[in-house]
Amino acid sequence: MIGYVTLGTSDLARAGAFYDPIATELGTGRMYTTDRAIIWGTPGGAAGIGLTLPFDGQPASVGNGVMVAFEARDAAQVDRIYDLALAHGGTDEGAPGPRGDDGTFYAAYFRDPDGNKLNAFVISAG
Repeated sequence: MIGYVTLGTSDLARAGAFYDPIATELGTGRMYTTDRAIIWGTPGGAAGIGLTLPFDGQPASVGNGVMVAFEARDAAQVDRIYDLALAHGGTDEGAPGPRGDDGTFYAAYFRDPDGNKLNAFVISAG
């Protein structure tokens, strides 16, 4: 149902440098690029993510309670995505590890350089 999710950025070049290595790790790349936006994903595939300079010309801002989650193949990929995020200007919001009582949800939380909250996760059979 969802084709892609768009987040705001104040610096499209910086956003590209942050999201390109994460998209590569997830096995995808840019599917649309203009002077105002970049969208990563695979046409006909799962939902993608886009970063855009706000259309109204106002500064980009972070949505309170908004988070985009990237589904990983396994816990090792969650760890790699988290490490890539921090290496490319992201900030920690919760190191990789099991969450919940049954240990089947493994996740890492981080913010991109614009402050957008992101997550990488995997759910294993319990």
